[in-house]
Amino acid sequence: MMSDSGSDEDITAEDGGSTESVRKGCDALVSTQRSKLQQRRAKLNQQINRELRLRSGAENLYRASSNPKVKETVALELSFVNSNLQLLKEELEELNSSMNVYQTESETVSVPMIPLGLKETKEIDMSVPLQDFISEHYSEDASLYLNEIRDFMELRQAMRTPSRNEAGQELLMDYYNQLYFLDQRFFSPHRSLGVHFHWYDSLTGVPSVQRALAFEKGSVLFNIGALYTQIGARQDRSTLTGIQNAIDAFQRAAGAFLYLQENFSHAPSLDMSSPALSMLVRLMVAQVQECVCEKVILDMQDNNLNVLLQAAQEAARVSDVYSLVLQAMSVPLLKDYVPFSWISMVQVKTHHFRALAHYYTAVALCDCPGMSDEDEDEGGEIKALIQVHTRRPEKLNLHDPEDKRRLGKAHLRKAIIRHEEALRLHSVCKMLRKMDILQEVLSHAHACSLEKYSEIDQEDDFCEVAEAPEIQSHTQQKPDIKTPDFSGVRVTDIFQRLGPLSVFAARNRWVRRHACLVRGEAGLGLTLRGDSPVLVAGVLPGGCAAEAGLREGDYIVAVNGADCRWAEHAEVVHALKSCTERGLELDVITLQSHEVERRTTLSAAGEKECQSGSQRTAGREDERGSSSLRNWSWRSGAVTKRLGSTFSLSFGNFRESESMF
Repeated sequence: MMSDSGSDEDITAEDGGSTESVRKGCDALVSTQRSKLQQRRAKLNQQINRELRLRSGAENLYRASSNPKVKETVALELSFVNSNLQLLKEELEELNSSMNVYQTESETVSVPMIPLGLKETKEIDMSVPLQDFISEHYSEDASLYLNEIRDFMELRQAMRTPSRNEAGQELLMDYYNQLYFLDQRFFSPHRSLGVHFHWYDSLTGVPSVQRALAFEKGSVLFNIGALYTQIGARQDRSTLTGIQNAIDAFQRAAGAFLYLQENFSHAPSLDMSSPALSMLVRLMVAQVQECVCEKVILDMQDNNLNVLLQAAQEAARVSDVYSLVLQAMSVPLLKDYVPFSWISMVQVKTHHFRALAHYYTAVALCDCPGMSDEDEDEGGEIKALIQVHTRRPEKLNLHDPEDKRRLGKAHLRKAIIRHEEALRLHSVCKMLRKMDILQEVLSHAHACSLEKYSEIDQEDDFCEVAEAPEIQSHTQQKPDIKTPDFSGVRVTDIFQRLGPLSVFAARNRWVRRHACLVRGEAGLGLTLRGDSPVLVAGVLPGGCAAEAGLREGDYIVAVNGADCRWAEHAEVVHALKSCTERGLELDVITLQSHEVERRTTLSAAGEKECQSGSQRTAGREDERGSSSLRNWSWRSGAVTKRLGSTFSLSFGNFRESESMF
């Protein structure tokens, strides 16, 4: 079996908690099996994209041309392109079926899991669009923000190659959370940033290009779920710790896919469509259920009736959930999309675990010691044996050891039939035949059933063959789909120097003015409120502030050339108190919405009571509206953002539904 060893992942895992390690992906030069697979997938994606362009051009030429010879030549070219395209898609499907690469390196034999490869994306350069937006919208010198732009671009480049551990997940979460700030800072509803996001379908390699940032966010979220599937498949499930880690990883993968399905619509690629995501959620839940069954079997004690029956019901449960996965894979939109190896693996597991359910039931019937007539637990034993079946066994008395043996023999016959069907399906699929571990697991289970059958088979058994009912599926631990914990990764807005988001956002428009404020006999004649940035809450008519051109609703962003967009209330008050006879140079901005409100209420300005005097600026704050003016409101609660601070994004920070048009 191919391994995925590589120092790039092991080293990153050790310092995964540091901020620096989160910002780095795997070393692209380290040739692990997983990195080679991703590189081949990226190359195939580009080749498929090129062939699709050639086919599109040829089709357009065929429709536009009226010359028969030209049409004949183009038709021949189309046939050649379609043939190449089919070969490339088959090669990509074979790569996506390479489950061996993602499995554990442990020598313990266990059934392989189905992981997902990461979606590939093209490298994009957002430097020019971001600089243009900073210059035009924020009226700032864009050259002063080259470091921030470079940091963001490096973060995006790093998230393309996340390590297969917790540090890799933090890297993807970091970038996903930064996309919220990017959306607020640069994606205005009034203009397009002109950035195109290129992503490839994770299974077919078909490219999709969109300008919507929701497409970028959805694709990153898909990779978060895909990376969890790789982490889960990598766990050593021969130990309880490994099984629990695999359960946690697959539950988080299911949560990521479910969140993507519920919160993003109009997916341009099939892998992020609602049917595909629903299928992936079911697949992850089935793999969780498989791990739960493995945990019960790992804790099994010999000749323990209750544990054997519990293992039988857990195995039946796994078979049932994989049957649901097979149904989800068979819907018209997906039946030709899902890799054949996935469908074959799900079918194999459906039969394999159903066979195990019959096998463990047979062992419970044949190997557990009988109870005496005086034993009070005998009734409980018979009741448990009856309840494990979907219906009561007919014409059999479970108090009779011979009838119990006959029923156990019937269960073993069903188990052997299911094992043989699983082996047949395994032999049909080319990719599964390459998985030696799966062959070993299926053959071992089949041999155990045959051995047990030969033990209890008697030559003089001429009784009528008993019919074994199906096993009632039941689980002691239902899967808990875990929603992505966006607040688990603390992030800092890379472009925080532009100012607080409550004001300095792409959706806001403002007018910047310069004012010279000179103290008069009655003070400065204005009232301040809040901080980051400080708001001019009131202006005394005829006062110094009014004469300088200050208005109610203005934000003070600079005092004597010193930036104070992130300054607290007391800092600005102290700066204004230092006003000399020469006065102060103030830079203020007025949001256009505030300007409209000011004009509509101008007629009622004489009725308003204004506070004046610089001595009152630090003493009082109007609590009725301060929080909405100085705080950054979220759906899940409001937090105050200050320069240099780090904070967590809560689950409700993102739009309830985002369209990827």
